[in-house]
Amino acid sequence: MTETVAGPHPLAPEWLRPLTDSAALEDKLFPADAHRDEQGRLVLGGVDVETLAAQHGTPLYVISEDDFRSRARAFVEAFSEAFAPETDVDVFYAGKAFLSTHAARWATEEGLCVDTASGGELAVALAAEVEPARIGLHGNNKSDAEIVRALKAGIGRIIADSLDELARIDQLARSAGVTAPVMLRLTPGVHASTHEYIATAHEDQKFGLSLTPSSDADTDQENPYAGSPAWSAVEHALAAEHIELRGLHCHIGSQIFEPEGFEVAAAKLIGLLGRVRARHGVELPELDLGGGHGIAYTEADSPRHPRQIAQALAGAVRTACDAEGIEVPRISIEPGRAIVGPAGVTLYRVGVQKDVQVDGPSGQTLSRRYVAVDGGMSDNARGVLYDADYSAVLAGRKVTGNHVLSRIVGKHCESGDIVVRDVYLPTTTARDDLLAVPATGAYCHSLSSNYNLLARPAVVAVKDGASRVLIRRETEEQMLRRDTGFAAQD
Repeated sequence: MTETVAGPHPLAPEWLRPLTDSAALEDKLFPADAHRDEQGRLVLGGVDVETLAAQHGTPLYVISEDDFRSRARAFVEAFSEAFAPETDVDVFYAGKAFLSTHAARWATEEGLCVDTASGGELAVALAAEVEPARIGLHGNNKSDAEIVRALKAGIGRIIADSLDELARIDQLARSAGVTAPVMLRLTPGVHASTHEYIATAHEDQKFGLSLTPSSDADTDQENPYAGSPAWSAVEHALAAEHIELRGLHCHIGSQIFEPEGFEVAAAKLIGLLGRVRARHGVELPELDLGGGHGIAYTEADSPRHPRQIAQALAGAVRTACDAEGIEVPRISIEPGRAIVGPAGVTLYRVGVQKDVQVDGPSGQTLSRRYVAVDGGMSDNARGVLYDADYSAVLAGRKVTGNHVLSRIVGKHCESGDIVVRDVYLPTTTARDDLLAVPATGAYCHSLSSNYNLLARPAVVAVKDGASRVLIRRETEEQMLRRDTGFAAQD
């Protein structure tokens, strides 16, 4: 049972509880195989964090292989059960969240397909020997080279994002003498309760084909989508000799907890499927309902279990298909960060600490502790990009007692270089202590950079008491090798 002190700090957000022991926090936010050993050290996949840091250095991304696999299986099992017996379900792992050849193999071994969003991600999936038919290629501005590579590899789907791209896919497929399997990405105009930069189904953004007819389109009482970019794309794809239109796709955003947006989007796309059948006599065989399901970054987050998500969505799909008088198509979903995000933890070493005086909400002067670590925005850019919140715990030893409101910051030359905005840390936190930031498996390594010429951290997997390197730590020499002035010295 977690003890609390008398009351929250006036500068702390309402959801942040003042702690004297982080055990309950760790149960909710860390991988399922995380625990404390007799010395109080955090253990991940059977390996304590001090051993991990000594072997691999810090900052360090750690991924629990068992946790990754169990979350992948949970989505496959939940959605397969929810949509049985009417149809099958394909669960796509989001390569953009975190991709390595190991992660791609884990995903496919657990029954998932792999989504890629660039030629580089496609190259990793192919290098991992993922069956091409189980790979999809996303992207709002695919190059001709990326499309040609996808066609030559024989991947299972190319998700067309615009009328221009659809025409280019047709032309490139004709030149290659093949037929391109295509899904059309649509923007259903559904509001998703998430950060503006990761809400992707409203009209005023770069992704997808709108369902809204143009202002000069003729009104069609039987087809409310007539004259929309989405309807034009459907008709172009059906008429194109070198395109096999597999179905429709949408993605309303990321880090979403509420089910209603997914259900409304599904009804809209199924409505379009009904209009396609009525007009062209064709029932498109597939429907991808996206995903982006939320995970717990802090104690304030309450993600839904995959079974809850699946049952709600299956009910909405059945209702919409019944209303249109069509068969339930093959369903695809994209859980996004929900598989790898909670499986990942980042380890840092504490450096400089200082207390600063801050004006409080009632005009009083308050103190906030700043705790600097040996990484920052180069290994976790989500705070800078999305004002993302995280939690953290002192990981290398057991501590109970007095905690102080703290802000964990990085070592970069930016005031916004904040790793964890608000967290209670022990007053005894000291230089070289290890801090663990949970829920960093997704979009941390993928968004990492060399800002201030910091080398990117290693990624290691833990399982059954052992660790192995998935992605090697970058070195200064490797960064210098790209500099022609340095290379000229060879």
